Amino acid sequence: MLVLHETETAKALEWAELIDAIERMFRSHCVMPVRHHHDVAVPGEADATLLLMPAWVPGDYIGVKLVSVFPDNHRRGLPAIHGSYILSSGQTGKMLAVIDGGELTARRTAATSALAARYLARGDASHLLVLGTGRLSLNLMQAHATVRPITRISVWGRNPANAEKSAEEARALGFDAVACTDLEGTARKADIISCATLSSAPLIHGAWLKPGAHLDLIGAFKPSMRESDDEAVRRATIVVDTRAGALSEAGDILQPLKAGVISEADIKADLFDLVAGRHKGRSQEGEITLFKSVGAALEDLAGAILAYETVMEPFARQET
Repeated sequence: MLVLHETETAKALEWAELIDAIERMFRSHCVMPVRHHHDVAVPGEADATLLLMPAWVPGDYIGVKLVSVFPDNHRRGLPAIHGSYILSSGQTGKMLAVIDGGELTARRTAATSALAARYLARGDASHLLVLGTGRLSLNLMQAHATVRPITRISVWGRNPANAEKSAEEARALGFDAVACTDLEGTARKADIISCATLSSAPLIHGAWLKPGAHLDLIGAFKPSMRESDDEAVRRATIVVDTRAGALSEAGDILQPLKAGVISEADIKADLFDLVAGRHKGRSQEGEITLFKSVGAALEDLAGAILAYETVMEPFARQET
């Protein structure tokens, strides 16, 4: 059985290949049951979350991800997200691989946002604003730069020192990146705004979005959490990763729905619609687009299969 730790998982999931693999999986006959989502009490701290996400392609592969999210892990200097992915044969059930779930989650999340941006962001989008300084920050920069000509990156975080550290790490990768403290002023100029925070209150206001802007909302994954305000969803063409996920977990969608700001009909498409051509994505240069992601098990399965096949491919060649 193959075991891929964090570094090995990252190496096996190159951005262009991962984005394409997720796109193919959204076109496939993948079976994706509703994920298990449990609150876990942590005495004296914010509640943690336990996620179990199964998916399979009949006769091909079966996978399940087990992930924990501990929001207060920053106090310990630890990542908020830990997890593992178990990949098995869809023909025999034989376990094939255990893959680092944290790295898989971070990379497939960023790659899915980049896949959405391929359809929704302007073709000339060059200024990326990233909100959040966790492990997703650098991933989002690299993923978006794979599908759009990103030449300038701004990083915002509640802790300016962390924002500067993320910008420094981005510069080490060759990006023109700077930390910003003026969130409103920077958001008004950005072509793509990518939010990867655990915020429970809006950070991005719709009044700040310039014509042609693309808003990428990733971090808020509970109905009580939110990264954008009512005006942002009201002004934008709304696309989600999956309708079922967005309508059960996405506070950025559920809260304005409850308030009557939008209706379900205002969710114009999901990623299934985009990749199948049922919705063409951006239709006008000045259109404001919004993508809300809560994560889908098929994205993890796509990444796990890619990692497994990438690592095993040299051995398969030797056998032939």
